[in-house]
Amino acid sequence: MNRLRYIFSICVVMLTPAFVINARSNISAINSTQRKQLIDDAWQFTLVQNDKGEQVPTSFQMVDLPHDWSILNDFTKGAAMGNDGGYLPAGKGLYKKTLVATNDDIGKGRHMLYLEGAYMDAHVFVNDSLVGHRPYGYSSVLYDLSSYLKPGENELSISVDNSQQRNARWYTGSGIYRHVWLLNLPNTHVKPWSVYITTPKVEKYRSTVKASFDVNGQSDGFTASVYIKNSDGKLLYETNTPINSESNNVEFKDVPLELWDIDSPYIYTLEICLKDKDGNIIDTIDETFGVRKIEYSVSEGFKLNDRPVLLTGACVHSDNGLIGARSYDAAEAHKVKMLKEAGFNAVRTSHNHPAPSFLDECDRQGILVIDEAFDGWRWEKKPFDYSKHIDQWWDADIKSLVLRDRNHPSIICWSIGNEVIERKQIEVVKTAKKLADLCRELDPTRPVTSALCTWDHEWDIFDPLAAELDIVGYNYLMHKAEDDHNRVPDRIMWQTESYPRDAFDNWSRTANLPYVIGDFVWTGIDYLGESGIGKYYYAGENNTEFFVSDQWPWHSSYCGDIDLIYQRKPISHYREILYSDKPSLFMYVKEPEGYYGSINESMWGTYPSWESWTWPGYEGKPIEIEVITKFPAVRLYVNGSEYDTKKVAYDTKYKAVFSVPYEAGNIKAVALDKNGDETDYLSIMETAGNPVAVKLTANRNILTANNQDLIFVLAEVVDKNGNLVPIADNEITFSVLGEGELIGSGSADPKSTQGYHHPNHKAWKGKVGAVIKSTGKPGNVIIKAEAIGLKVAQIKLKSLRQK
Repeated sequence: MNRLRYIFSICVVMLTPAFVINARSNISAINSTQRKQLIDDAWQFTLVQNDKGEQVPTSFQMVDLPHDWSILNDFTKGAAMGNDGGYLPAGKGLYKKTLVATNDDIGKGRHMLYLEGAYMDAHVFVNDSLVGHRPYGYSSVLYDLSSYLKPGENELSISVDNSQQRNARWYTGSGIYRHVWLLNLPNTHVKPWSVYITTPKVEKYRSTVKASFDVNGQSDGFTASVYIKNSDGKLLYETNTPINSESNNVEFKDVPLELWDIDSPYIYTLEICLKDKDGNIIDTIDETFGVRKIEYSVSEGFKLNDRPVLLTGACVHSDNGLIGARSYDAAEAHKVKMLKEAGFNAVRTSHNHPAPSFLDECDRQGILVIDEAFDGWRWEKKPFDYSKHIDQWWDADIKSLVLRDRNHPSIICWSIGNEVIERKQIEVVKTAKKLADLCRELDPTRPVTSALCTWDHEWDIFDPLAAELDIVGYNYLMHKAEDDHNRVPDRIMWQTESYPRDAFDNWSRTANLPYVIGDFVWTGIDYLGESGIGKYYYAGENNTEFFVSDQWPWHSSYCGDIDLIYQRKPISHYREILYSDKPSLFMYVKEPEGYYGSINESMWGTYPSWESWTWPGYEGKPIEIEVITKFPAVRLYVNGSEYDTKKVAYDTKYKAVFSVPYEAGNIKAVALDKNGDETDYLSIMETAGNPVAVKLTANRNILTANNQDLIFVLAEVVDKNGNLVPIADNEITFSVLGEGELIGSGSADPKSTQGYHHPNHKAWKGKVGAVIKSTGKPGNVIIKAEAIGLKVAQIKLKSLRQK
């Protein structure tokens, strides 16, 4: 299809002379010596159709990828995405870039576009000719541009259509929100996504590594040298093999490699050098991998490298909070780091293909992954969801997921779906079988799961569907585990979604029932959209659930263990202590009933609790303090005086609860050992004074000057002693000087209507977050945070060239 005809089918676009001039300044040469070339910088973008379905006059602007045009707006009650998408606009957009090719570029190789993700219905054109398209906005896709290129300038354009609302149950973002790469391949090359690495024998210091790969093109007399290197690039082992016409295999027997584990995630690189009959290197490709073994059984649970592991998991959506759907590598790394620090050892990528860099970070940091394909199948949950595409695209989308991801050691299972609506129809078993069989064909080393659920009393009816799975996913139904085990003794289960408030019961079942191998809470981190899920609310406010009515002004969830600015909630510390045997103690205060109003909890909600001993106006009234620990007892001090001591045990759900008349000052909780002696594990809270300053902290002090790296900043309103003022709501304004750019800021307040593109936001619970991106130049980065009447905070960072 001609590109202009396609664009006119969605709206009229006028290509003005001014645009042509701008486009020529936006040039990326095809570099045939660089196999994989990132082309995220300097794209021309225009909105083609707005949120109201109206044609928009062409107005191209320069943008860098990853890009999400929806997040660059305020939250608006009438926005097309509505409650599902966080009250942000959608529409249609067009991206353009000029590729310059030489005669040698075209004659000597193949050139492919690797689009990691574009939401959604992306169409790729070169010089007005349609190369291909993919409706599903989460699939990574390879497009062969070779036959469309000509010597000189070539116009690459990608149209993205997210106008058909609603098409998801959460915030998706709009645009090319992940990386875009050029793959410059010789005529004879290792086929992208064909390298498949397995470890059929896994023993510490004695493992077998197998690799298969396909070669495209004329390869008579060709050979391949295959190397294993460590994380420092040191060559460890090598072998050589003649090349067959297509499929090729190599094996390294009994090599002493370190095992990949969640506590010691050793990563290796397998490099393949394709050589012609004269020994010249024609093509080189590398893949990272880890050596690890997974096992699961009804009698011994889940094992990693022969070691029993209780899976304390989190469901995680793909957005990145304040920066929307934009998938920067540094954002994915920060997300994984926060999940790991919160005590999670596993995640479920609900409910879609994750970003490649997210999986890379799970490999590096040591988190296990259920890699999920789809939210639903043939029966719609939303009017324009994947049910419209599954019949035509399920095969391609499953292949995109499994072929792209199967070398990640972090991935322990493929998930083919979530809570499919047609669950009671016999056809659902056929669908499950097709999806599962394709996963097993592409990767026979991992099990297949799907998240099952019911909204009524019928559950046994799903047994035929469950039988198509290797591990059965239970959403909010782990209370049926014992009865199901008696009925189907060989069924292995995990709870693929659970209510946050059920943390203790879910941990107890996972710890005590070997056939229940893990629990994945909904969710690990608050996310945009599905607005109001997990809310607490006061008398007089909307008392319905998010699936019953719109929840405006809520624009996000509040069911996460971690909030939108990556601050841990009390439920996060509770869950970590339950699953860990490490000595620890955590104290929090339950918000007094009636302090802001009469408190109610929603289905996914937990009681509002805070690390705060600042409750002005409540003097003399009782406040509940909860202390979590696995020590046998806790002693509480109020303003230096011993107040009470309480025992802690399994029967108390490892909580000590104290009711204390509020008075300003401080409270201290100390863990006692089995002899009744005080330990070094304690927690102190102090009443905050009046706000006097802004305190600014960053998660790192050095940026990489690559126009991609990020630093996450937290601004806190503090008193004269540096204590957080948890009731402060001062408006804080961020500014960035030097080689940095503010790309998002906001609070964790799920009811704020001010978009994250603004530099100023009111503090919520005394805090505001910000995200700063590097430019492409090295230099200083100065970040300021200021509020009227408060002392300004400033930090100075360095942005350095990548070595």
